[in-house]
Amino acid sequence: MYGSISEKPSVARGEGQHVLIVADDPGTSELLSTTLELAGYRTGTTTTVGEVVARLAEGPVDLVVLDTTLPDLEGFDEGRRPVIAHRPPVLLLTAYDELGKIIPELGLGELDYVTKPLRIAEVLARVHVLLRGRVLSRREGVLDYGDLVLDDGTCQARRGQRVLDLTPAEFRLLRHLLGNAHKVLSKEQIARYVWGEYRGDNAIEQLVSRLRRKVNQGGPALIHTRRGFGYWLGRPGGKA
Repeated sequence: MYGSISEKPSVARGEGQHVLIVADDPGTSELLSTTLELAGYRTGTTTTVGEVVARLAEGPVDLVVLDTTLPDLEGFDEGRRPVIAHRPPVLLLTAYDELGKIIPELGLGELDYVTKPLRIAEVLARVHVLLRGRVLSRREGVLDYGDLVLDDGTCQARRGQRVLDLTPAEFRLLRHLLGNAHKVLSKEQIARYVWGEYRGDNAIEQLVSRLRRKVNQGGPALIHTRRGFGYWLGRPGGKA
C-alpha cells in the first residue's frame, strides 16, 4: 500500500526543479507526480527507458525517479547507454528483495533508492538530498545557482546585477558547470562539451581560468579546482 499524499514530511520544499518520473504503473506515476508537484517540483512522466533517453537528449532534467521493474530496463547495460551531456541524479524505486542487485552500482550522491511499498515522506526526503544545490529556474532555458544566472535565450549570464562578458566557449563552459553543479567535471568532459573534441590541458586550463576570474569577481568563489580530477561549480556544503 502506498503512503498517503496527505503526509506532511519535515523536509524542505522544491524550488521548481524538473523531476522526470519513469514508471509503467499508472497509480505509481500519478501518486508521485501529484505529490512532487504539491511539494514545489515540476514533473514529467514516461513509461520506458527509451523515452527517458529521448527526453534527456532534448534538454536537461534535474532528477530522474525510476521504477526498477520497467520491462525494457532488463539488458540496458553499460555498453548500450548513449552519451548524455547532462546526466541527472537518479532515485530508484525497488522491491526490498531486489536491493542486493542494485547496491553495488550505487554512486556517491548521484544515485539513491527507496524500497517498496513506497513511503511518501521518504521519497520526498531522498529527492531533496539528491537535488540539493541543483536549482533549475522556473523559466525554461534559464539555469541559476544563487546569484549566478545563465539565460540560453539571450546568450547572457550575470552575477547579481553584473553582466558577465563571456566568449561563446566561456558561455558553454559555464552552462556545463551549472548543469552539473557540485559535480567534478574532468578536462576531457569539459573539452568535448565546449569544443566537441579533446584539446590540450593548457587550452582547458586557460579557459577555466578566464571564466573563473569573471564569475568569482566581487563575490564568494563558485568555480573550484579538484586537483588531479577536474573542476566544479558551487559552494562548499551544497547550498545555492
